[in-house]
Amino acid sequence: MSTKNRSDKSSSSTTTKDKYTIILPTYKERENLPIIIWLISTELEKCFIDYEVVIVEDNSPDGTLEVAQQLQKIYGEDKIKILSRPGKMGLGSAYMDGIKKSTGNWVILMDADLSHHPKFIPQFIEKQKKLDCEIVTGTRYQSGGGVFGWNLYRKLTSRVANYIASVLLTPGVSDLTGSFRLYRKDVLEKLITQNKSKGYVFQVEMMVRANQLGYQIGEVPITFVDRIFGVSNLDSGEIVGFLKSVLNLFMNIE
Repeated sequence: MSTKNRSDKSSSSTTTKDKYTIILPTYKERENLPIIIWLISTELEKCFIDYEVVIVEDNSPDGTLEVAQQLQKIYGEDKIKILSRPGKMGLGSAYMDGIKKSTGNWVILMDADLSHHPKFIPQFIEKQKKLDCEIVTGTRYQSGGGVFGWNLYRKLTSRVANYIASVLLTPGVSDLTGSFRLYRKDVLEKLITQNKSKGYVFQVEMMVRANQLGYQIGEVPITFVDRIFGVSNLDSGEIVGFLKSVLNLFMNIE
């Protein structure tokens, strides 16, 4: 792995007040969106954190866009920004499009389905400041972390898949497939432009390339809760596909 990029590191220090952009890609999240926005507002405002939420809406058929527009009226256009897209165009493009509407110097990526609780965001920020690192990722696999709502089979397959990916790719983090993360904005942009993977492996490659480029990554234990509303689609076929994609990444990573 490469040594630390000192020029990138030095640019992380700033005398201006930090602002955090939370990017929420949504597809059929009508029931979940009002709850996650309320939780974000509650948790961040009580900690006096300057934030905005960018909702990247992929033409959901359930009226998610209309709900987002109602929330924007309630919380204000300075707090809720909406990017409506014509359809599902991939996670990486959702993040990049969201960054274009962001005004924060830090970006938080999280799911809109209530799997990630915003109460951990202040801990992410505290960890970043303590380590002066460029990335903080939530982990289910350190003491204090965990998963709720999964049966034993799903927990086991997730741990095995994560372990195999870690052995092959040595990314330097304990939870490769997590999608609850804090990035310095310019670092996130750089990593996304280099990322060639899709699906669950997209998050894996983000950590592998970050480690390769010498960025420091902090970890915060989180509890992951399976979605309350809607359907979670992970099955054995997707696990096999994930492992094939990890092997392909191992063979082709530069």
